[in-house]
Amino acid sequence: MFTKSLPNVCTLGNLFLGMLSIIFAFEGKYSMAAIMVIVAMLLDGLDGRVARALNAQSEFGKELDSLSDVISFGVAPAILMYTIAFSSIQPGLAWAITAIFPMCGALRLARFNVRKGVPGYFIGLPIPAAGGVIATLSLFHKNITAPYFIFGIILVSYLMVSSVKYPNFKKIGLPKKGVMLAPLVVIFAVTIAVVFPEELSKLIFIPLVLYAAYGIKQTFDKLLRRSKQAEEEEAEEAYNTKR
Repeated sequence: MFTKSLPNVCTLGNLFLGMLSIIFAFEGKYSMAAIMVIVAMLLDGLDGRVARALNAQSEFGKELDSLSDVISFGVAPAILMYTIAFSSIQPGLAWAITAIFPMCGALRLARFNVRKGVPGYFIGLPIPAAGGVIATLSLFHKNITAPYFIFGIILVSYLMVSSVKYPNFKKIGLPKKGVMLAPLVVIFAVTIAVVFPEELSKLIFIPLVLYAAYGIKQTFDKLLRRSKQAEEEEAEEAYNTKR
């Protein structure tokens, strides 16, 4: 039945948009390249919810989703960043920095597929969010120089393979009656995105970067707690020694 295939249609749509993003990047249509990644994020969020609503989950769909994510949220944003921001730096460095991002994304997806996570959380920054950050960040190339982009792409790559916990919103399900509305939601989103590609992409950058920054804050908080605990243990040990 077509309804059982609908989740995979969403996933293939995600992959298709990833390929369009790469093509737009090479053609110099950077805003459209970024918006393709954003709309692909919408489809990526829908496929799992549609599958659960229709009871159409499968290992095939899971593997297809990961393969599509590597292209749409790993390769496509990296190529966009390369074409828009790295033309002025040494080619070897540009190639290496560009390759790091999809490689870390692939590692992140492989770990997600084989390891049990923490209920309610992702371990490491999810690749769709990471790809969205990089794709939208690239649009600020008129205001930011290459070294800042290099730092940004390395930092986001690290967050993907880190052990930082990020909130998981997958429990926000989709009612079965809402499945039929999903195509309309996608069409509406694509229409708005095509009409206002750069404005929408820059607007979406804000919540994406805040989500990524949540992991950085959690890391620093954890380090501060460890430091405070170590200081308290040293103080207690010194007090016991004096006694």
